[in-house]
Parts: sequence; C-alpha cells; structure tokens
Amino acid sequence: MTVRAAWLLPTGQTREDTRLSPVGTMTPDGTLGTRPGVIPGGDALAAEGVGPMDVQLSTGRAVVQGTVVQGAYPVAVSSPETLTVGDGDQQFARIDTLVIRAYDGLYDTDGQTLAAVEVVPGAPDPAPVAPTLPPAVIPLWDIRVPAGASAGTGGIPWASALTDRRRWTVAAGGIVPRQSDTTPGPYVGAYRDTGSHLQRWDGTEWRDYPARPQWRDWSPTWTTSTGQRTPAWGNAQRTCRYLAADGVVHLSFEIVFGSSTAFGASPTTADNWRFSLPVPARTVTGAIGWAELTGGTQQRCVSRVRAATTNLFELDISSGSVGAAAQNGGIADSVSPWTWTTGHGFRGTAMYEPA
Repeated sequence: MTVRAAWLLPTGQTREDTRLSPVGTMTPDGTLGTRPGVIPGGDALAAEGVGPMDVQLSTGRAVVQGTVVQGAYPVAVSSPETLTVGDGDQQFARIDTLVIRAYDGLYDTDGQTLAAVEVVPGAPDPAPVAPTLPPAVIPLWDIRVPAGASAGTGGIPWASALTDRRRWTVAAGGIVPRQSDTTPGPYVGAYRDTGSHLQRWDGTEWRDYPARPQWRDWSPTWTTSTGQRTPAWGNAQRTCRYLAADGVVHLSFEIVFGSSTAFGASPTTADNWRFSLPVPARTVTGAIGWAELTGGTQQRCVSRVRAATTNLFELDISSGSVGAAAQNGGIADSVSPWTWTTGHGFRGTAMYEPA
C-alpha cells in the first residue's frame, strides 16, 4: 500500500501507518520524513548532574525519525531519568552523548521494541569529539568526561561538562524556538526564532524576517545647479552611508577635501553645489537634515540639507560662520561660505521619504 492513513481503516492499521501519517507534531523533512527533535514546552529534556558520575534528564517529549519508510516515533519521558556515566579513561578525555533512542525489532537487530534514554560513549582522544550515533536516535546533551574521572576522584565537573545539543521541532507551520545553527530548514517558508528575531528558510539559507535593513555605502555625484564649472572629488576622503527602511531613508556623510579636489571656478552666476541622493525623494523638501561646514579650526557654520530636486540635495547656509573675516552666505559653492581648499570639508545627516 502506497497511500497510508491513520484512524481511517476499520481494521488492519499498522504501526507504520500511524507513524507515517501526520499525527500530532510533524514538521515535514522531505516528502515522507519528519523533522526529529524535542517538542518545546518549559525546559523540556533538560540535563543536570546529580552525582559524581550521575546525570538526570528531566521530563519532555520528542520525535525520533527512523529511516524514511520506517517513519517517526513520538516519545515522551514522563518522569526524570537518572543515568550513570562510565568512568573516564586514564589518559585522555572523551565526549559521551545523552540520547533518546527508538528500538524497533522490525528494522534493527536488537530484538527490542521500546524507547529508551541512553548515554552513548565516545572515544578517548587528545582532542575528543562526540560519538557517531546509531539510527533512530536524537542527541540531547554532550558530556565531557575528563581523563581519570570517577566517583572516587570527584567525578565529572557538571557545571562545565554539559553541551546542549537539543534540536527543537514543532508542528508544520510552527516557529521553531531558540535555533541559531546552520541546520537547513525543512521546507521553503519554514520559520525559526534565533532568540532575538525571526528567520525564514528560502530554500538556500536562513534569512532574517522581515528582512532587516542594512547600512550601505554610497558615493554621491557632485555637480552644480547650472551644470557648469563642475567640481570633482579627486582624492577627497568620503565616508557616506545610508539605510532605507519602512518608508524612510536615513543618510550620513563626511567629506574631507584633498589636494587633487577641484572645486569649480568662482561663479559669475549661482553655481550652487549639488550632490546626488542615494535614493530618490518623493518630493522637493526645504529641510531634510543638517550639516556642519568646516573651513579649518577657526571657520565653521551650519547649513540645512535640502532636497533641491527629487534626486539632488544642496547645503543651504543657515548660520554665520565663525572666523575673523566676513564670509559669503546662500548655498554652498566654490566660494561660499569661504574659498575652499585642502583639508576643508563638511559632515551631516538627513532623513526623508523616498519616492
């Protein structure tokens, strides 16, 4: 039979039918497979040392996946289970793994049909690793067993010996809690909680959801309102960044002019400097931010950042400059608020609604 159903057939329903049918907590992991793991609820299947060599596993529920045709086994630990870890090797440390295991005489050679909690021992080694696990097993905790550890020598230092390997699983469409590893998602559209935000599996990688905006580099073009006497950055130092999120563009800029910067000739008409916005604005706006213009240690003034067009902004000088000599006003250009030179510059921030 290739089509299986649970609680439908009047007679003849097999254990395989029940396991393969999506009853209870079943997150798809392939066409027939189920994502194995611990079902969240409290601190399910937590572990703690309760004696020199004894570890206790708390109550909880889990799903153990066998082979694809074997199906998945729902398992519950209804009372705390205490297990004794074997003594340590005399020379090297080792790593054991505390697991839940499903025995099924129809698929393995152990001759049992039961679920069990076990400690699978690792191999002593100068650089120990967790053991390879048998089929139909889910790992819960790794236990580092120091060389020479025994009840008579003080046992295992439980405060540092346990490493959490619980993998969480939920019903299809549910959000897997507290996951931040690189385990692939079970299907496109699955969600998980990293502890600080949600992520969605897109078939290739886990992506933040909703996508968290990123600050990006931005290199503004530099022109004039007349399109004449165009300046050029040359070796000016430019640190310009922007972020577009939730219908708002935030930008910051800091420019320090260099020895090869060309400021454009002194204008006979208003050759106001203009700089490109990283994202077009929805409207022309008189003030989207503020900037400080610096002409050396003694010359500073404040300007409004205004969207002169939906693609360009200008620096509208808004305060008198600090300096010994009177300075020009209006829009920043090659001689306003002073004659610019190497080492001068400006910095500012702005915020506006994008188109």
